[in-house]
Amino acid sequence: MASQNLTATILVTGSNGQLGSELRILSKNHPEYQFFFTSRSELSIENTDQVRSFFQKNHIDYCINCAAYTAVDKAESEKDQSFEINAYAVGELAKICAEYATKLIHISTDYVYDGSSRLPLKENSAVGPVNVYAASKLKGEQLALQNNSSTLIIRTSWVYSSFGNNFVKTIIRLLAEKDEINVINDQFGCPTYAADLADVIINFISQTQKGKSFYGVVNYSNGGITTWYDFAEQIKYQIKSGCKINPIPSSSYKTAAERPHFSVLDTSKVKEWLQTDIPSWKESLKKCIEILKEK
Repeated sequence: MASQNLTATILVTGSNGQLGSELRILSKNHPEYQFFFTSRSELSIENTDQVRSFFQKNHIDYCINCAAYTAVDKAESEKDQSFEINAYAVGELAKICAEYATKLIHISTDYVYDGSSRLPLKENSAVGPVNVYAASKLKGEQLALQNNSSTLIIRTSWVYSSFGNNFVKTIIRLLAEKDEINVINDQFGCPTYAADLADVIINFISQTQKGKSFYGVVNYSNGGITTWYDFAEQIKYQIKSGCKINPIPSSSYKTAAERPHFSVLDTSKVKEWLQTDIPSWKESLKKCIEILKEK
């Protein structure tokens, strides 16, 4: 039931994913908002007629688009599907949001950058996707802003949580199963705990409700810089595993899709906009692992 003090309605698409699941948990702390959580089977963003019908039936103030094609390697052989979900559907969703005066908050990725920088990437740093997935996400950003200039796009990186499949859960499983594992040590970025990202998104909505305006592109990840290898070592340390982790170069671990070698996000803009501090990645990893231990 909607609260008597309801101030806004929020649609979360792709709500069965990591971020959608964290938003669902967070929603319990925000009775002032009415949330609509839709999975792909309930509301497919590629189905424009279905999306339009949903907006006609329900007054939506904010749409948080978590729906995405995220199989980075598979996208190399499924380009059409990747672009359909990550680009063209996002463009149509932005158009519908504009028609119904709905604020669109769209989630994008650090992979839109080419990885050649050695300095943390700002929102206006040059983009240059090195794989199909990244190209589809960049096209989605462009179409969203083209069709709805008030769209807020949040680029984030290396997302993990206690939900779904992700690097943290995979490493914990491998550390339990094996005596030693290999992890790439020449790709630099920063992990993002989906619960922290969810909190930031709700903060954006709360500030917008107070009259502030946010649009365009903003970067968000947890604080710090690391590699996949050091990330894995920190997971090992926090769960007290005895498994050996070997650092290896990307060239020793061939994947269908190339990954950017450096995609550390500069998050100074989000800190300034929201007047907030961002937790370090180690601090947030510890919180997530504590939750996983209880599951």
